[in-house]
Amino acid sequence: MNIVFFLASLLLVFILGYLVSYNRKEIRVRPIAAMLLSQILLAFLLINTRTGVVLIGYISKMFARLMEIGIGGVDFVFGGLENTGVSNFFLDVLLPIIFISVLIGILNHLKILPLIIRYVGLALNKLNGMGRLENYIAVSSAILGQSEVFLTAKRQLNFVSKQRLYTLCTSAMSAVSIAIVGSYMTMLAPRYVVVAIVLNIFSALIVANLINPYKLDEEDDLQVIDAGEDQEQRLTFFQMISESIMDGLKIAIIVAAMLIGFIALMNLINYLFTLVFQVSFQTVLGYIFAPVAFVLGIPANEIVRAGSIMATKLVTNEFVAMLNFKDIAGQLSERTAGIVSVFLVSFANFSSVGIITGAVRALNEKQGDEVARFGLKLLYGSTLASVLSAAIVGLFL
Repeated sequence: MNIVFFLASLLLVFILGYLVSYNRKEIRVRPIAAMLLSQILLAFLLINTRTGVVLIGYISKMFARLMEIGIGGVDFVFGGLENTGVSNFFLDVLLPIIFISVLIGILNHLKILPLIIRYVGLALNKLNGMGRLENYIAVSSAILGQSEVFLTAKRQLNFVSKQRLYTLCTSAMSAVSIAIVGSYMTMLAPRYVVVAIVLNIFSALIVANLINPYKLDEEDDLQVIDAGEDQEQRLTFFQMISESIMDGLKIAIIVAAMLIGFIALMNLINYLFTLVFQVSFQTVLGYIFAPVAFVLGIPANEIVRAGSIMATKLVTNEFVAMLNFKDIAGQLSERTAGIVSVFLVSFANFSSVGIITGAVRALNEKQGDEVARFGLKLLYGSTLASVLSAAIVGLFL
């Protein structure tokens, strides 16, 4: 039965992508099929083989340990407030991001991450035949995040076409920053977080091939240059440490502020809907997304609750949705929990449109205006990418 739901989900994604495609005649089936088969193989290896289970277990334990070490720093500053017996989301989940940010800064400074990103990007280039820059952004977005990734390609931004820019932004919006992966693992099953990160790289490129197909001449393909390299050369090791600490703090504070605003707003809307219509706004969203949940193969008695979480992620952000999901995950089947978890692991939401637009505009005003023009289509495409990743996982649950 899983294969039926997978094929139905695949058909849904392709139909919805085809309907809004910029150039349907240029859609290339071969690279799409190659990436789809790669996704299926990787999902099988990570979920259904002993090697995959051990690997995910190791990664999960590594992030759990890093979070514990990060909390050690929090404990020193806040005097053990996070250990009073009541979990404090800001102290236990968000502030350890600072420590993870420092580690990423060190790996970048030592040229370890750029090396990994470069060679994985080249391998993807051989698989899908897309531009080096597209594959570079797809891989690096999964590590650096949707805003930071454009800093590493700021030289190229001025030269990319509108079509290429859409693909780059879709990858950025479909990814997550590795700095907050540890935080995700406190709310979702770690194995689904790891699987989602891998699958989203391919899903974003597949959807971009559907909505935004184009031919790229070899001579027009830009060489991927690590634009951050010059900056790193100007920074000493301890300057880089200080900058990474501040970057991590900014992420923690921004996420906290967004949670305060969005959760309060959601509570207000729920209150008004309940007052007027005798039903919560999230329940209404659940019914709207229920057909998508059903096509993904979620049991009929769970599609409204699952749809509500999925829609909450779209209209607020993934953290708000994950917190809501954490409260009901124990009441859902393993299949539903896995599918919804993978869907939640991305930046595909309305607020991210503004974040990406602002990040690109800060580096190149003209290109930032282009991103703003296709903002809704960008959200549409990245949401389809989340659906596709969830469908792949559903095949093996």
